[in-house]
Amino acid sequence: MAQALFRKKDKVLILAVITVAVVLSFGLWLQQRTTGIKVRITIDGEIFGEYTLSQNQVIAIVGQQGSNQLVIADGSAYMAKADCPDKYCMQYRPISKQHEVIVCLPHKLVVEVLGKDKETAATPDIIAQ
Repeated sequence: MAQALFRKKDKVLILAVITVAVVLSFGLWLQQRTTGIKVRITIDGEIFGEYTLSQNQVIAIVGQQGSNQLVIADGSAYMAKADCPDKYCMQYRPISKQHEVIVCLPHKLVVEVLGKDKETAATPDIIAQ
């Protein structure tokens, strides 16, 4: 007699693990799809400024390492100019959803989309502390 590859308890466990994975993935997807309110620009860990995504503007970002130009238009932000050697930050698509980022490593620059007011407070997270 051939034994079954999976017993009933094995099948229940596999189904439970798959269900939990799907629910967690869906939750993360919903959280990421939330439209942001503003962007926070940091240079070398120091806050350069916060700007609303609802107002079209061009922001000149000048730091010790170099300069960039961030454009906010139609509720999203993108890097229009950079004087770094690789200009990789200019290749990012426009960002507008919570937790999306544009990073310019040579300039130690991070542009992050923020959501609700409790997230926009300038308090360091556990890693920064």
